[in-house]
Amino acid sequence: MAKVLIIGGGIVGLSSAYYLQKAGHEVTVLDKGDMTDSCSYGNAGMIVPSHFIPLATPGMVSQGIKWMFNSKSPFYVKPSLNPELISWGLKFLKKANAAHVEKSAVPLTELSLLSKRLYEDLSKEPGFDFDLVEKGILMFYKTEKAGEEEAHMAEKGRELGLDMAVLSVDDCKKLQPKLELDVLGAVHYRCDAHLSPNKLMAALIKHLKTVGVKLVANKEVTKIETKGGKVSKVLAGNEEFIADEYIIAGGSWSPAIGRLLGLKILLMPGKGYSFTVKDDTETMHIPALLAEARVAITPMNGGLRYGGTMELDKINDRINMNRVKGIVESVPKYFPGLKPAVPEQKDIWFGFRPSSADGLPYIGRSKQYSNLTVATGHGMMGLSLGAATGLLANEIISGKPTSIDIKEFAPERS
Repeated sequence: MAKVLIIGGGIVGLSSAYYLQKAGHEVTVLDKGDMTDSCSYGNAGMIVPSHFIPLATPGMVSQGIKWMFNSKSPFYVKPSLNPELISWGLKFLKKANAAHVEKSAVPLTELSLLSKRLYEDLSKEPGFDFDLVEKGILMFYKTEKAGEEEAHMAEKGRELGLDMAVLSVDDCKKLQPKLELDVLGAVHYRCDAHLSPNKLMAALIKHLKTVGVKLVANKEVTKIETKGGKVSKVLAGNEEFIADEYIIAGGSWSPAIGRLLGLKILLMPGKGYSFTVKDDTETMHIPALLAEARVAITPMNGGLRYGGTMELDKINDRINMNRVKGIVESVPKYFPGLKPAVPEQKDIWFGFRPSSADGLPYIGRSKQYSNLTVATGHGMMGLSLGAATGLLANEIISGKPTSIDIKEFAPERS
């Protein structure tokens, strides 16, 4: 069995540690933070096989340009001469076509369905109560155009074997009678589920400590040494870490880790915001996505978590209150009875989604270093795809056939 060092203690790193330890490997997880506030915590907790369309789509280019001029829009790219952003943008433009969307649908669906099955299995294990609920997700729309797009998506989803249904307003009201609606309809992604990310992360950390996985917090990687086409040593703080196998699972910090090895991991941090409001009325018990506003609402821990936006910029700790107001203002347009107040800054969570230019994650062995595996770039689906990515990382390192074909996720793909 191998000694494995995982760089990154988010959902992908911890899931990798879970499956590697289970397979008998000796595992250490190294993180620059304290593993209690990564992007894995503040997300909407959605498990989404329905999301088989990558970010790089033909419509996103024109839509993204329109959104650039609206300070409350759900998507924003900060104009910059940053070479990484330019490289990312050029690849995004290259991949934003129908052929790429078509090619990506099957691998993304297979990865998502594998992850959902693994979460179902994990939820049955002792100590893993993370509120997994399988009621699907409702994608609400207000315009005919969005309705047509969503109906088309549902048709494509059914072709992929996913359970999706177009619902009328009356159908929606029957599902959640207390929820006041101002919509034209919704698509019910019955194939989807949701969970509490905070409870999942806490359960994983507790379990890993119990079974002997070494969790090393607050140590930022400063140097990586190589020898003979292999990674030989990682230096973080004043410590050295030597292993047989290494995994980069650093989320939005992965490109900086890759640079220490001369690797180009092309992704941009996409900042998202969320806030949670206490709600004991159970007005909403099925998570919602607001099609035009790109906002997510999830019932969670006796409250409703509101989340959204995708700001592509350098990693920073600024909170753009206009983006948060955009989330708040969109909600009553769909649900007149739900009127969340603009939260105080201290109650707003933000995190950075590691967004690849083509919308597919990076999962696989590095061509340059034979003992290095890359597992990052999941964009807005890090939590959803975390379990499957962890299993695949274990299969790669254990020399087993992977549960699904991962060639489309190759880290050094063109």
